[in-house]
Amino acid sequence: MAPTPTPVRHRRRPRPALLATATTAVAALAATLLAWPGIDRADAAPATFAHPGVTVSKSQLDFTREKVNAGAQPWKGAYDQMMGSKYASLSRTPKPRAIVECGSYSNPNHGCTDEREDAIAAYTTALAWYLTRDERYAKKSIELMDAWSGTIKDHTNSNAPLQTGWAGSSWPKAAEIIKHTYTGTWANSGRFATMLRNVYLPKIINGSHSNGNWELSMMEAAIGISVFLEDKASYDKAMAKFRTRTAAYVYLPSDGALPKTVPSQNLNTREKIVKYWQGQGTFVAGLTQETCRDFTHTGYGISAIAHVAETSRIQGQDLYGTDVGERLQHALGFQAKYELGEAPPGWLCGGSVHRGLGPVTEVGYNALHNRLGVPMANTQRLTERNRPAGSNNLFVAWETLTHGDNPR
Repeated sequence: MAPTPTPVRHRRRPRPALLATATTAVAALAATLLAWPGIDRADAAPATFAHPGVTVSKSQLDFTREKVNAGAQPWKGAYDQMMGSKYASLSRTPKPRAIVECGSYSNPNHGCTDEREDAIAAYTTALAWYLTRDERYAKKSIELMDAWSGTIKDHTNSNAPLQTGWAGSSWPKAAEIIKHTYTGTWANSGRFATMLRNVYLPKIINGSHSNGNWELSMMEAAIGISVFLEDKASYDKAMAKFRTRTAAYVYLPSDGALPKTVPSQNLNTREKIVKYWQGQGTFVAGLTQETCRDFTHTGYGISAIAHVAETSRIQGQDLYGTDVGERLQHALGFQAKYELGEAPPGWLCGGSVHRGLGPVTEVGYNALHNRLGVPMANTQRLTERNRPAGSNNLFVAWETLTHGDNPR
């Protein structure tokens, strides 16, 4: 009779060894994820959203209020500029439309300017409320937001995504201040949230294949709206698109011989990339995809990058510590040098640039230079020369007031 086989006994791995193996595997996975482009802690929506938390925080507003009340400069001058503008007028009458139709270069312009300026006015009067505690300004901001939330249904024509991005960048900044600091009532805040969710977010969240400033402004709006709605999924989706577009908008030598691209745009040859970069074939740190178009559109893109980075910081992540901060630093410095009057070399845009950067340097300069200590001589000169920075009448407003030398 054959001997009974001895049972095979599998040695149990000691628990510490199992734990060590699991820990190593998790660490390896985390390292792999962090090595992928656009994946890091600064990308993810926060566990709990901070409010007010779109571009400007409560602590920043408190600092501004202290400085204005003390009559300190440049904040008092910036405050006077804002309060003297048409956007702070208590007699302003909102001009909402059910359908806002915006063609290329605002032709046709059916409600486009009205919408953008009413949104800026809502933000301006929200700021005025916080700084003065005069309830009339809070009520005016609410009146403007209510008028549009009770009326608008859609944006149409070729510039609809950009228009939605511009207006959609200002609305949540106003709403965040009113909802989270005003002690009175805002009965229609839910309707306003529904407007942002149903009319604005679907038009912008999937991005754009146009010039980079479009998608950057659209993602700024989508991220701001996501903060107001506390919509983590939309925040994450918009942030991923923002990271990809920022890397494709501002060149760094670490990108390689050619700028990064947005994969879906199929810019898969040098010829296509150079054409998309306005015919520019020499790439240096801080050059943007639209530098050789004009500095005005470049300023739109730079401003949106700064606004999203600032919102991320308020939300507890901080894109300034990623390539976004590095790209923003170099984009500001490169453009500022020529905006200040230096003649461009022959290899840059054929030796001719179209200046007009706009009031877009305060947020990035304050974050990178004042908070982080990054040397930014040209950006500092331009920022201080242009103070107080006003509004570009599209989606930028009063940033000397809110971010000028603001340590919070």
